[in-house]
Amino acid sequence: MDTGREPLWQEEPAARPRMAEPVRTAAVRAVIIVAVTLIQAMVAFLCTLSGSWLAFPAVLGTVAGTVVATWAVLDVWVTRQVWVQRHGVRSQPSSTARELRRERRQARRRQRRERPAPADRAAA
Repeated sequence: MDTGREPLWQEEPAARPRMAEPVRTAAVRAVIIVAVTLIQAMVAFLCTLSGSWLAFPAVLGTVAGTVVATWAVLDVWVTRQVWVQRHGVRSQPSSTARELRRERRQARRRQRRERPAPADRAAA
């Protein structure tokens, strides 16, 4: 049933490909941890301003949260590096570098084929 009207939205291809699943999981975890740490820091600040007894434990928790948040952000970076190393990215090396490697490989193969087989010393 076509009404002749344009759809409400047009789907466009993504500008960048989607992140790998492990990298995305680490990134979501890092964002949640950083958000909780920022809320914790705000609570510590407000408790300090009000002179509450909760200020000192909140500051200690904020310091610990900062360490954990730093670790989580580094985990995203390391996970991405490991994923790229294991699965690789589709890239095309420069054609000149590829051509030079191909020529060297073919020259080595030719040399091996042209070299005479070593004489059998046991037979001599």
